Amino acid sequence: MFNRRHVIAVLAGSAALFSGFGASALEKSAYSQAAFDAAIKAGKPVLIDVSAPWCPTCKAQAPILSELAKQPRFKNLVVFNVDFDSQKDALRGLKAQQQSTLIVYKGGVETGRSVGDTNKASIEALLARAI
Repeated sequence: MFNRRHVIAVLAGSAALFSGFGASALEKSAYSQAAFDAAIKAGKPVLIDVSAPWCPTCKAQAPILSELAKQPRFKNLVVFNVDFDSQKDALRGLKAQQQSTLIVYKGGVETGRSVGDTNKASIEALLARAI
């Protein structure tokens, strides 16, 4: 039998457990020129994340990008992932020569790029250039 203290404890625990449940997480889409063009045409800020599954710097960037994506000001940011190993044509078109490259666009114009950056503050500043 539940008493009031048990019910309150369960509710408090549930609230703590699910407090981040609705928070936005970084959702990446596979890059295609058509999807990129559609996002630009829709006036969305865009981040292109050039990464590889074996890249330690890319793995270090991932949680930083996910954390920053939770900020309300980045809620409209469209993120495309370019696979460094398999999307060589896209890499040439983007003039990206290394994995762990982050490129931001605002209004269809590249407004910033970084390579190998794992500093949260500078990545945040880069993303801000897209909004």
